[in-house]
Amino acid sequence: MSDLHTEIAIVGAGPAGLAAALAVCEHGRAACLIDDNPKPGGQIWRAGLTAGSRSATNREAWLTNPAIPAELTARLARVEGLRVLPAARVVATQNAGSLLLEDASQARYLHYQKLIVASGARELLLPFPGWTLPGVTGAGGLQALVKQGLDVSGKRIVLAGSGPLLLASAATLRAAGAQVLLIAEQAASRQLAGFVWSLRHWPAKLAQAARLRWALRGVPYRAGSHVLAALGKERLQSVRLQQGQHVRELACDWLGVGFGLVPNTELLQALGCALQDGSAKVDALLQCSQPNVFAVGEACGIGGVDKALLEGRMAGLAAAGQVEAAQALIPARAHQLRFAAQLAHHFSLDPAIRQLADAQTLVCRCEDVRHGDLLAYNNWREAKLQTRCGMGACQGRICGAACATLYGWPVTGSRPPIQPTRLGSLLQLETTEAPSS
Repeated sequence: MSDLHTEIAIVGAGPAGLAAALAVCEHGRAACLIDDNPKPGGQIWRAGLTAGSRSATNREAWLTNPAIPAELTARLARVEGLRVLPAARVVATQNAGSLLLEDASQARYLHYQKLIVASGARELLLPFPGWTLPGVTGAGGLQALVKQGLDVSGKRIVLAGSGPLLLASAATLRAAGAQVLLIAEQAASRQLAGFVWSLRHWPAKLAQAARLRWALRGVPYRAGSHVLAALGKERLQSVRLQQGQHVRELACDWLGVGFGLVPNTELLQALGCALQDGSAKVDALLQCSQPNVFAVGEACGIGGVDKALLEGRMAGLAAAGQVEAAQALIPARAHQLRFAAQLAHHFSLDPAIRQLADAQTLVCRCEDVRHGDLLAYNNWREAKLQTRCGMGACQGRICGAACATLYGWPVTGSRPPIQPTRLGSLLQLETTEAPSS
């Protein structure tokens, strides 16, 4: 099939990407919105699969997701010039101004003048004994599975790790009929108290937190508590926890563990965009170090849905040439960045979390590389060359972030394919030339 062309390409249909698409199209510019999920909403507004959702070419049908605010959905349905490509993913970027896309049936290039990357984030998963047992997942991953139809009614579930995602996941699981036995938050009580006090500057977030905690009334929430090991033979049977000075074991069916979020920067790195503290380095209007490339939402720093919506709108306005309107939002973004800083500060990891893995604990699950195998190396490159750590199907997305946390190894660089892909799609890199400018 022939290549696609658009004025502004937007990768990611979560809150930031949707807000960017709306801002672009409301100001008369054409946009193409790409997402690897069949429905919009990203992780925070994840929609369950429905019949025919993968083939929805009608924008109104594609937007059917009750989790997305109705006003945003209505405005997106009305704008002109927006093309959506659901269940499509970016697998490579061979030349400036073009992305190689792949869907279930084909691979083709999308050529653009400007690009907004709203690639979101993934959970930070850190290894501990037993973390590869069936029944152990990420906390947000378990939430996503339930939204996609996993039946957890009556199941005993323990959530552990750090950050507000634990509460959001617990609320989803409880609403689905699960028995949430415990939320183990590794941050100390004083850190949590400091975070709650800081929320006075963000009343809406304070109210949201209060509603969430009320929905979880009766569910034990223990500060200064973290997982030590998942126990079981063929499947998870119980979890061993450190709670203050005490160690306890708790029988359960599922264990969800997540230690915060990590920005998805693989596409940005492939484009040659500079990073800062693990996220995209952007200017005041969210433009990256490469011209005509913007990064928004979690891709340029973890900060939640309000930050993502605001940054998406800012970048959309800037990309559409509405620079003054984008500049007017800079003070509001500064307010959201202060919240992001509070989040990072009050949920910073206890050093004990970095000591959970023993010598036999797998760090790279794809290539069966253990913690003890990695202690002899000084950096990510050495470890990859000698052990194949990070060279499996996930391409270092899980173990790379774990190694950065455990050993202090910066994980940079991304080469095609950005995601596992079909050989036929990769052949496009050799046979397709960039359009002449």
